[in-house]
Amino acid sequence: MSELIATQAPTVARIDQVRRTGRRKPFVSLLLHLTLIVAALIALFPIVWVLLSSFKPGVWVQSSELSLIKEPTLVNYEYVLTETNFPRWVLNSVLVAAFTMLLGVFMAATTGYALSRFNFPGRRQLMLVFLVTQMFPVAILIVPIYVIMANLGLINTLASLVIAYLTVAVPFCAWMLKGYFDSISTSLDEAAQMDGCGPFATFWRIILPLARPGLAVTAFFTFLTAWREVAYASAFIQQDSRFTLAYGMQQFVPQFNPQWEYLTAAAVLVTIPAGFVFFFAQRHLVSGLTAGGTKG
Repeated sequence: MSELIATQAPTVARIDQVRRTGRRKPFVSLLLHLTLIVAALIALFPIVWVLLSSFKPGVWVQSSELSLIKEPTLVNYEYVLTETNFPRWVLNSVLVAAFTMLLGVFMAATTGYALSRFNFPGRRQLMLVFLVTQMFPVAILIVPIYVIMANLGLINTLASLVIAYLTVAVPFCAWMLKGYFDSISTSLDEAAQMDGCGPFATFWRIILPLARPGLAVTAFFTFLTAWREVAYASAFIQQDSRFTLAYGMQQFVPQFNPQWEYLTAAAVLVTIPAGFVFFFAQRHLVSGLTAGGTKG
């Protein structure tokens, strides 16, 4: 017993020595924390400034004098909510973002699963097409998509925005989900087929529950794609009552008389639905990771 203790003592001493040498010096730790604090302040400063400016009268927002809050008021929010079509813009954006998210996730998931599991003619070419579509800037794609929408009679409709946003979101999300499906063992598909499940039943009952983290990230990406996009909305929508939020907020900053107080109030209101979607996606992301790790 004494020999065993004697042999373990040097080992414990070496472990303690490694732990001591692995610790940061106080000066290095202080410098690292100061750097992180400065980086956090730089990242939060624009958000805090917009929030504070939304409670200021217009004269103080446009003033060159720096101040936190002077004469705080809710007039900016009252004007945005009651004197403009902002509530209608919110409804339009929610509808467009919701349909883009639902259709985009379904199309990307089925496409990604097919690319991951099946070897069909044109598979590599299809993957290359998805990759190439991400290389074109929006300015080049607006004109051909506008012509297609005009021929279909969809100009000045929300459906045109949903279709346009799907052309942006689906190729990228299909690539992303294809990589996630590749990480799921094919033995699960084989076991499901032995139990009598077809390809779609296997995809719907077995693979999708395990892919919830990837689906949550995909849903969040497609929602944000539709929520913040301006270029297609400005080209396809011509009626004020059909504006989306991102495009409608431009009405607060005309060329010669920008109304920054109303723009900041609208910006704060815009972040609320996106924050709820992020919270929802984050919760399902964590639960999906936990569920995937406990299934054997």
